[in-house]
Amino acid sequence: MCGIVGYIGENDSKEILLKGLERLEYRGYDSAGIAVRNGSGVKVFKEKGRIADLRGVVDEEVMGSTGIGHTRWATHGKPTRANAHPHQNTSDRFTLVHNGVIENYHHIQRDYLAGVEMESDTDTEIIVQLIGKFVEEGQSTQDAFSKALTLLKGSYAIALLDAEEEQTIFVAKNKSPLLVGLGEDFNVIASDAMAMLQLTDQFVELMDKEIVIVRKDSVDILTLDGQSVSRMPFTAEIDMSDIEKGTYPHYMLKEIDEQPAVVRKIVQAYQNEHDKLTIQPEILEAMQAADRIHIIAAGTSYHAGLIGKEYIEKLAGIPVEVHVSSEFGYNMPLLSEKPLFIFISQSGETADSRQVLVKIKEMGHASLTITNVAGSTLSRESDHTLLLFAGPEIAVASTKAYTAQLAVLSILAAVTAEARGIDIGFDLVQELGIVANAIQAQVDSKEEMEQIATEFLSTTRNCFFIGRVMDYFVGLEGSLKLKEISYIQAEGFAGGELKHGTIALIEEGTPVIALATQEAVNLNIRGNVKEVAARGAHTCIISMEGLQEEGDSLVLPKVNELLSPLVSVIPMQLISYYAALHRDCDVDKPRNLAKSVTVE
Repeated sequence: MCGIVGYIGENDSKEILLKGLERLEYRGYDSAGIAVRNGSGVKVFKEKGRIADLRGVVDEEVMGSTGIGHTRWATHGKPTRANAHPHQNTSDRFTLVHNGVIENYHHIQRDYLAGVEMESDTDTEIIVQLIGKFVEEGQSTQDAFSKALTLLKGSYAIALLDAEEEQTIFVAKNKSPLLVGLGEDFNVIASDAMAMLQLTDQFVELMDKEIVIVRKDSVDILTLDGQSVSRMPFTAEIDMSDIEKGTYPHYMLKEIDEQPAVVRKIVQAYQNEHDKLTIQPEILEAMQAADRIHIIAAGTSYHAGLIGKEYIEKLAGIPVEVHVSSEFGYNMPLLSEKPLFIFISQSGETADSRQVLVKIKEMGHASLTITNVAGSTLSRESDHTLLLFAGPEIAVASTKAYTAQLAVLSILAAVTAEARGIDIGFDLVQELGIVANAIQAQVDSKEEMEQIATEFLSTTRNCFFIGRVMDYFVGLEGSLKLKEISYIQAEGFAGGELKHGTIALIEEGTPVIALATQEAVNLNIRGNVKEVAARGAHTCIISMEGLQEEGDSLVLPKVNELLSPLVSVIPMQLISYYAALHRDCDVDKPRNLAKSVTVE
C-alpha cells in the first residue's frame, strides 16, 4: 500500500517521478504528490485522485534534478490534498514521503511536538516535524533523521529531502519495502523495481532499520548506530513488456489471458533435466519433518491456501491448517512439536503475514514462503522459498498469481508425496499440461463469460456463489473477485450451509452461481440449486464435462478433479471482469483497494 519513488542525478526529475508513480499506482491511488529540489529550494505539488490529476497541477516551468514522489492509499486522514504526501515541516526545510503506519504517532506528538500546528491528519507529518525540531535543537540532518527513527514504532519506508542539502536523499525502512536503484551519474529509490526499470535494472535491497544516504554518485548504507554496511546489487529480471498492457484495455484481462502460459512456465521451472518435477532438498526435508503444516495467508492467497490444504493432505498425507494471517498472529492456536509454516503471498510483502513470520521465527519454527517476488521481505526472512514465476501482476484483483499458487502447491504436494513413498496415481506434469489447455479454452471463450455476466449481473445488487468441497473454496474466490471490482455484494457459501440461515437472503431474481466439478457431491450441490431456485433465485450452474446436465450455463473441459480449481476459477475471473466493465467500474484500480498490503 502506497508507493514511493525518488531520483537524484543530472536530469530533470519531474517526468521520471511521474512515470514511476504511474507504475506504482496499483499500490494506492487516492492522492499523489512529488517534491522537486533545485537551487531555489524544494517545490511540492500534490493532488487528490490519480497521477493524471497530479499531472494537472505540476508546474512544467519548475526544474530540479533531485526529487521524491508518493502515491497514497489512505490509512490516517481522508484522501485530500492536505493529507497527500509529500509533507513538510513548519519551516518547509524538510520534505518527506512515507509508506506504512506509525503506531505511536500520538505519543510522539504529545511528548515532542506540543505546540506544533499540524497541516494534515496523517501519522506521517509527525516524522518530518520531529526531524525539523531536532535540527532546530542543533543536530545535523543525518543525526536528526537517525534519532527520529529510533522513536518510531510501526512500519515505515521513508525518503527525506533537506532544502539545504541539494545533492542528498535520506532513506530508511522498517517492515515496508524499499529499494535503491543504481545508475551512471544518478541513483533512484522505489517501492518496487518496476517503477524505475526504464532507468536501471540494478537494485540494492534495504534492510529494516538501516539509514541510506543516496547521492547521484554514491549510496551509503548505515546501521542506526552509524556502522557502515556493504551490500551488492541484484539484477531485476523483469521484462518491460511484462509491465505494459500492450493492446489490452486492462491489465486484469491481460493477466487472465497469461494464465495458460504461467502454468506451463511453472512446470518447466520445477522440472529437472530428466523432466521430473523437483523442489529444493531442504524444502523436502522440512516438509517431511513436519508433524503439522500451517498455511498463513490473506485474501486471494488464503483461498489458494484452502485448496493447498486439500493437495497436501490428499497427496502427501500431512495434516494442514489454514489461517487468516491477520487473526493468527494475535490468536495463535496450540501448536504441535514440529510445525512447518507456509506463507503464501503474491508480493511477499504482506504485513499481516510478516508479523506471524516474525513471531514463529522467535519460537524457532521452520518457514517456507510461496511468492511471486524473489528477494521480497517474506522470501528473504523465511527459511525457504518457492517462486511462482507468474511475472508482474499489476491489476489489484489477483488472477494469474492465484492459479500460479495452486500449480506450485500441487507440485509441492506431489513431490513431497513421492519423497514419502506415496503413489499419487497420476502424472502431474501431464495433468498440468491438460489444465493449461483447459484454461486456454476458457480464456478463448470470453463471449460466453460476458453473456453470463450480462444475464445474471447487469442490475443485481447482490450475488451468491455456492459449491461443495473445493468448489466451495473456488466460490469464495469468485465472490471476492466480483465484490472487489464490480462492487456487487457477493458472498461464497458451502452449498449445504445455505439452509442453516443464509437462504433467508434469497429473493426473487437473486443470482446464485453454483460450481459442480466434484463427482462425489455433484448431486448434493444440484439439490442445493433446486432449494434456492424454489425460492426465486436466478441460478447459474458451471459444471465439469462428464457431470453436466441440461440447462447448465457453462461446461468446463474435463481435467483431473483435484486440479479442477485451476480451471473453474477462470469463469469466476472473467464473469467478474465483464460485470465490472458493464457497470463502468475501474477494473484495474477498484476503489479503496491497493495491491501490496504493507500495513496491518
